Amino acid sequence: MHRCQKLLFDLLLNKKNVGRLKKLEYLNLALNNIERIENLEGCEFLQKLDLTVNFVGELTSVESLKHNIHLQELYLVGNPCCDFAGYRKFVIATLPQLKWLDGKEITRSEQIQALQDYPIVRQRVVEQQEVYILKRTKEKETGQKNLEDKENNKPDPGQKTENKKNNTTGEGNKGKKNTDEDEMNKKFWEEPTEYTPESRLEVHRHIEKMRKLKDKDKNQGKQKPQRILITSEGRVLNVNEPKIDFKLTDDEENNQFILDLAVYRHMDTSLLDIDVQPTYVCVMVKGKVFQLVLPEEVKPDSSSAKRSQTTGHLLVTMPKVQAVVKPKPKSTSRTQSATCPKSHTHVTRTAEHSEKLEVDPSKHQCVDLTNIVTERKSIAQGPIKFHQPKLPERNSDDFQDNPEVPPLVD
Repeated sequence: MHRCQKLLFDLLLNKKNVGRLKKLEYLNLALNNIERIENLEGCEFLQKLDLTVNFVGELTSVESLKHNIHLQELYLVGNPCCDFAGYRKFVIATLPQLKWLDGKEITRSEQIQALQDYPIVRQRVVEQQEVYILKRTKEKETGQKNLEDKENNKPDPGQKTENKKNNTTGEGNKGKKNTDEDEMNKKFWEEPTEYTPESRLEVHRHIEKMRKLKDKDKNQGKQKPQRILITSEGRVLNVNEPKIDFKLTDDEENNQFILDLAVYRHMDTSLLDIDVQPTYVCVMVKGKVFQLVLPEEVKPDSSSAKRSQTTGHLLVTMPKVQAVVKPKPKSTSRTQSATCPKSHTHVTRTAEHSEKLEVDPSKHQCVDLTNIVTERKSIAQGPIKFHQPKLPERNSDDFQDNPEVPPLVD
């Protein structure tokens, strides 16, 4: 049921609350057990009211609609008041704002005639109404008495149980049960009753009872097989009974899995049950199973779960068992060492405490500019002669001269 429809239904259960629907323009209450028109004064913008096939017998109750100045259409077809003499004239004269009554347009001449005959018509309507009220009082008493008689004539539950034990089981018992239900249904519809609000309620209860019996038989015949979560071989299955969206993220940087489960936003957290195992995670959502197999083994004891206050999503964090160690890039280490303030401090301290080697002052010579000039002059006077060092003589006794090897050039 839609939320707005449910709200309207809840309001109609309590007649005093209907007047809260101030901006309501069309109200359809056909096929109900309404016997009197009331508590609609608060519906200020009501334009159309449908009370078809109800039990409105107090025709003077339409006077409560005088304050609904925007009311243009009214339907009272199928109500006991429609059988009253002068019914149409009384309604037209009582509600001059109406333009349509029971699907027929109200003419100007008809409205003038109804206003002229209003005093006489109203007196007749009141007399007929009193007769109807007395009749309804007797009907209520008769209906209450019949209901009590049916309650007293119900079979004893103990006797009914004994009869069930004595009956045969299996298909024969099922066929007998269906036959009894058919006979009971046939007897109910063939029984003559008066058309009253009580008889309509009784029909509704009977239809509802027969529907429940049929649904019970269907459920017994078609029992759903139990859901298999883990096979006999020990293989875990993926199951999503609640049919909700999910997302499994592999957070490699933190070495963990993150399960994002799109749980219903307004569902209470007490309806969630989380079970993390080394190879899979299982979440019960309102008694329905959500199970997911994990790609790697996780740590159940270190896992955590939290729920978003805005979206209602469930986040399950599951650390991995095997930690992945990744080498750091060289460029990154160089950059860090170059930009790290501690490395600068270390270099500075090293520079401050550096040790210098002492040199013998006697060995220290200064550059003599005069000698440099003299050397340049000597260079300019003639070419430079290179002296080739003399090779040692070959006095070894083991040396043998090979004639095929050419001699060395001096």
